[in-house]
Formats: sequence, structure tokens, C-alpha cells
Amino acid sequence: MPATARDALPTALPRAGAPRLAAACSLVAASLLASAVGAAQPTDAAKRWPDRPVRLLVPYVPGGLPDTLARVVGQRLTETLGRAFLVDNRPGAGGVIGTELVARALPDGHTHLVADLGQTAITPAMTPKLPYDIERDFAPVSLLGTAPFFLAVHSSTGVQTLPELVAWAKARGGSASYGSSGVGSPHHLAMEILRRRVGMDLVHVPYKGSGQSTPALVSGEVPMLFTVLPSVAAHVKAGTVRLVAVASAQRTPQAPEVPTFAELGVKGFVLLPSVAMLAPAGTPRAIIERLAAEIGRAVRHPEAQQRLAALGIEPVGSTPEAYAVQLKADIALFRAAVQAAGIRAE
Repeated sequence: MPATARDALPTALPRAGAPRLAAACSLVAASLLASAVGAAQPTDAAKRWPDRPVRLLVPYVPGGLPDTLARVVGQRLTETLGRAFLVDNRPGAGGVIGTELVARALPDGHTHLVADLGQTAITPAMTPKLPYDIERDFAPVSLLGTAPFFLAVHSSTGVQTLPELVAWAKARGGSASYGSSGVGSPHHLAMEILRRRVGMDLVHVPYKGSGQSTPALVSGEVPMLFTVLPSVAAHVKAGTVRLVAVASAQRTPQAPEVPTFAELGVKGFVLLPSVAMLAPAGTPRAIIERLAAEIGRAVRHPEAQQRLAALGIEPVGSTPEAYAVQLKADIALFRAAVQAAGIRAE
């Protein structure tokens, strides 16, 4: 007798008569049937999914990378899967409010989080007591896209290369500054990681978002910062801003003339602002895998690629496994950076 059937037998099998034996066999059959149905449920759920509109919750106000990617991907998924994928913006508490809503949502494949590094890695590193655990309460679905991070300098520095920038900063005896879009932002932590790697002593000047920090760079109010290309492209073309290096593994098609940090001797310095999709923990694996596959097709669609390229976003569309590895690496990277810099949430 197969182990599954043997294990399903009652502990005290009746000795008397065919009726009792038949009843026992019925119990075995019912148990096996229940097991088979239970095992089939995820696959059946994936086939039926989605059976109503799907909510893509963005824990920020409209605009920005997470919202943009959610809308581009959501539009394609609506067309291919035949159900509405609706973007739901729920800002508040630096993204914590919206993220918690997804952590507590029913794990049936109809509510997902679309978030950036701020929510998936930086906030957990900076805030010890959150109402959720990003690794325990969420299941990775897919890395949607990345935006290559460039180290940009104002032309008044006279700097052309990374070694020149390091020498320029050191010559100022700790008075050189850099801008960011806020304390704990990827722009802030990227520079904190870099300056320790290359030995620069810099003063941090935080602004309230890239809408303030980018003009500060363009005007020369701050001599350097990390940024995405669309924010400074016009100023690079005009010669006001120079791009020194890109924090990606390979040179990017957006600016193929700009070297990577690895090429300049800073090995392993890869930091890409990214946007990913996560599901509440417990979401059936079959649904997660199907959604990830559909996302991959969505971000590779020519129309989607054209829209994203105009925004400086490079589409990815990873598997759940690949994004799970990336998520762990991101959390470890920013936890170490936050601890080294002594940064705490404001």
C-alpha cells in the first residue's frame, strides 16, 4: 500500500464485517481525495486568477518611479489578462501606511505592492520597529525596472573624472558638500557608501526631494550629487553638469560614454534605484509565478519600453527567485550603510 494511503487509514481499523471495512475504505478514499484537491488548489487558483480587478498599491503620491511603473505595467496587464489592474496611491508616513495595508491584505493575488528601494530596503534599515517585516510579510514577485544612478558634478568644479573629484574634495579639507533628496534617500546613502570607499570627507545637504536638489546642483549651490539621467540630461547637454560615473554593473545605453565605478577602480559599487512588485505572504505560488511571467512580457512590450526609456527607466521583469536574491542583497547593503553612517529616521 502506498505510504499516503497507509497514513490515511484510521488508527483502529474495525475488525468486524464488510460494512465496516467498506466504511474504512471510504474514509481512505475521502482522505486521498481531499489531499488531491488541496494539492490542486494553487494551480486551479492560478487558472482562475484574476477573477476580479487587481489593486496595485503604491505607497506614495502620484508621479515618481513606482507610480509610473505601476501604471505602465498595469495598463499592459489589463490588456493581456482581461481584468483591470488599478493603481491605488496610499501615501503617508514615508510609505509605511500603504506598505502595511498590503502586508495585511488577503493573500489571494488581487492586492500587490509596487515600491522602490525606500520601502523595500532603506526604511527597514533605518526604522527598527515597523508594523511589518519586509521579508516575513511579503513574497517577492518581480523586479520591474531600474534607473541607473549617475554621479553628477557642477562644471564650476572643473572636475572631469572620479580621481579628480576625490582630489578636489580632499583639497577642501572637509568643507566640500553634496546634495540629496533627503535624509535616508538612495541619493544620500549612495554618496555615504561612495565617500567611505574613496576617502572623501563631505558635508551632506539634504533637500525635500529631487525637485529641490537637482536645481541646487544646476545652480552650483551644491557641487555634486547622485541623480537619474532625465533629471539633468538637458544640463549635461548644455555643459552645466558633468556625469563622472554610473553605479551600474555595465555601462548604460542611456549614456554609453560614462564609465562605471568598477572601471574607475571602485569595485562592487553597484546601486540602482529600482521598483519592484511584492505580494502579501501566503499568496499562492502559482499566482506569483504567473504574474511574474506576465510582468516580464509587459515590460518588454515595445510601447512600454519606449515610455520607460523616455523616463530613464530600464525594464527588467525578473523571476520571483531572482528578485528574492536582489532584495536580500539590497537589505544587507543599506543596513550596513545606515549603521556605518549612524543614520536614523527623522
